[in-house]
Amino acid sequence: MEKKKREILKRIDKLVGPYRITKGKGFRLKDIDPGDTGGLDSEQKPGAREMLARGIQWMVEEQDKFYAADRHSMLLVFQAMDAAGKDGTIRHVMSGVNPQGCQVYSFKQPSMEELDHDFMWRYQKCLPERGRIGIFNRSYYEEVLVVRVHEELLERQKLPQDLVTRDIWEERLKDIAGFERYLARQGTVVLKFFLHVSRREQKRRFLERLDMPDKNWKFSSADVTERGHWRDYMAAYEDAIRATASREAPWHVIPADNKWFTRLVVAAAIVEAFWKLELAYPQVDDAKKKDLAAARKALMGEKK
Repeated sequence: MEKKKREILKRIDKLVGPYRITKGKGFRLKDIDPGDTGGLDSEQKPGAREMLARGIQWMVEEQDKFYAADRHSMLLVFQAMDAAGKDGTIRHVMSGVNPQGCQVYSFKQPSMEELDHDFMWRYQKCLPERGRIGIFNRSYYEEVLVVRVHEELLERQKLPQDLVTRDIWEERLKDIAGFERYLARQGTVVLKFFLHVSRREQKRRFLERLDMPDKNWKFSSADVTERGHWRDYMAAYEDAIRATASREAPWHVIPADNKWFTRLVVAAAIVEAFWKLELAYPQVDDAKKKDLAAARKALMGEKK
């Protein structure tokens, strides 16, 4: 890896490192301030936007090699409370990526068919192929988050009663951690992002959605109901991150009260993951070179 990239990687690590969780033991959500901006202040927002644009351009360049090499796949998992900015982050950060090499899945309430399978089934069907980036806007973590907070949803999954014990959440988290280790061993780069918004900022964004007619469609009365379970969700997220953070599938708990900073850190983490793969375009063999030479000769020999 050339010297310039190594220097940039050091700067990226300084930006992303404080929010990357690879060992869950002892992790506490309260140790990461949702309003943190990594030492950057509001006056540096224009510079941050420029850095984001540069990061997106690097991502586009790396994705092209990633797609051509056809060796790895990448799974980006986004989790957050409502109004934390998942949709906007995905839209801004992935804005320049070739749609041919990227697929986004937003998981809503499971269908009857999905409920008749194991809890990972519908997510496994959507995993990215080699050379592609898969984005999960919410994911299999909902099975240890919303289903844990609203245990009545577990009944709909029709598990045998002897399997529904007080250990079920710990068991599911172990299954998820094992699944992510398996993906890593198959060449899938797994990056998980929890956009950590404060309760106060969520309230401000909800009120904005109510006050602005063009944002009314984003609001649901159920959003307010879910706010009543805030502490339960925070406890569930904390347990999930503790149980599943690893070097193979790190969590990035990213402050989300300032959208410009959230997007910058997410883009930096993805660029970092690409660069660590040291991607390159496939080399052609002698037979292919002969084919290329013959094609050139035929084209040059055309009269027009």
